[in-house]
Amino acid sequence: MSTTRRILTGFVAIAFVAFVTSCAPAENNNVAADGCATADLQTLTDGKLTIGTDSPAYGPWFSDDDPTNGEGYESAVAYAVAKELGFAASDVVWTVATFDSVIAPGEKAFDFDINQISITEERKQAVDFSEGYYDVAQALITIKGSKLDGATTLTELKDAVLGAQVGTTSYNTIADVIVPNTEISAFNSNDIAREALASGLIDGLVVDLPTAFFMTAVQIDNGLIVGQFAPQTIGEQFGLVLNLDSPLTTCVSKAVKTLKDNGTLADIEQQWLADVTNAPFFTE
Repeated sequence: MSTTRRILTGFVAIAFVAFVTSCAPAENNNVAADGCATADLQTLTDGKLTIGTDSPAYGPWFSDDDPTNGEGYESAVAYAVAKELGFAASDVVWTVATFDSVIAPGEKAFDFDINQISITEERKQAVDFSEGYYDVAQALITIKGSKLDGATTLTELKDAVLGAQVGTTSYNTIADVIVPNTEISAFNSNDIAREALASGLIDGLVVDLPTAFFMTAVQIDNGLIVGQFAPQTIGEQFGLVLNLDSPLTTCVSKAVKTLKDNGTLADIEQQWLADVTNAPFFTE
């Protein structure tokens, strides 16, 4: 073979390799560089990312009770995390998971869950959490004209009958921040608690602030946000929930941190939660 022919053959080979490389599927550079290449992720189903949340899925976290549409804060966050991990929207599978089942010990039927679940040390004994994806405040709602309408201090709340979903940081806010003189009413779900408030069984209900706005604007006639509670020593955050010691935890956390650092989470929050984060703070 002549020298010229060998050179031409070499150029063709190099060009072919370059062409193949350029046509290969693009790996997410951020997660792949951190040892979290999509193909290496140990998901529940190969090539799919299974995400859990409760049903019904309410606003402003979801829209039209449909987590799959990418609308609402948590639906948008879930798809952003999936994309950061290298999964197309068509590779995301949603499954129903109740609040109680998500924070309980045991194997989960999802890769991660997103359902307004606050990160606590107690819950970390049973499940893994990602880096926090939302800084949350707790708020108290009531019915206009109730004994709590116009309350501005924690002292004014102490003799009221207050309720919250059992096992939540909302319940803990009543117990540890308000410290009422009355027995706390515990409910299995926010739906049941909301009905108790609407029917007058309780004077006030504690939920996270965005949910408080949704409930009082959409779900409760004459609903009213009384106020929100100042963050305690360590701010409260929602986190994605995974199996305890899940092989996905590190990669999911890196994905959340990347979305936080590059401004994606802030953009999603501005789009879906900008109008539901302002309420007066209770004083002592």
